[in-house]
Formats: sequence, C-alpha cells, structure tokens
Amino acid sequence: MIDFDTLKYENYLIFVVVQDSISREVLMCAYMNREALEKTIETGIAHFWSRSRQQLWKKGEISGNVQKVNQIKIDCDMDSILLLVDQVGGACHMGYRSCFFRDIEGKIIGEKVFEPEDVY
Repeated sequence: MIDFDTLKYENYLIFVVVQDSISREVLMCAYMNREALEKTIETGIAHFWSRSRQQLWKKGEISGNVQKVNQIKIDCDMDSILLLVDQVGGACHMGYRSCFFRDIEGKIIGEKVFEPEDVY
C-alpha cells in the first residue's frame, strides 16, 4: 500500500476523478483528505471532503446514489487519484448520471436519472 504521507496534498486535499468501472465514463470530480481516502479504502464506498460544508462526505449518504469502489489508482506525480466505481443511480446532485451532462455550448447531452427534489 502506498504511504499516504507520500501523496501530494494541496491544503490537505487531493484531487479525485471518479470514473465508471465498465463504461469508463467520467462521472464526477471531487477532493479527498486523508480521512476520506482511509474511509474509502476501509468501507469500499467513496468518501470525499466537502469544501463547501468543510466536512467528510459519504457519496450517496442522503440520495442513496453511492459509489462502490472497485479500484483506486494514483497518478505519476502522486497528486491526484482515480476511482473506478460502480455507480448506483446518478453521480450528479442535479439528477444526471454524470456531472458532465452539458457540452461547451450548454446543450444537455447527459442522461437524467432522478429528480433532485425527490431525493434531497
């Protein structure tokens, strides 16, 4: 196991890309602190650090749209993480499967899988 002290955190956080294990679709990006990484490894469910709430956040804790982690990869610079996950429901808090549901023109190209007002 990689020594967590060798990871390059910025302000105690490390950037995370979350990708579907099978389709390889990028679902979301977030940040982890060391506690979130440890919780993710311990439980097999993605945990992140919420910069807006300043607290640990279990993905899907309220919505039920959890991310079951299959693999964790560290990039060559040791400053970002890739999670390969099985996504339950949508990854985006706006109801889409992926947070990347718009193209550069603003056109919605993603699949909406739930209504946020029904979940939050």
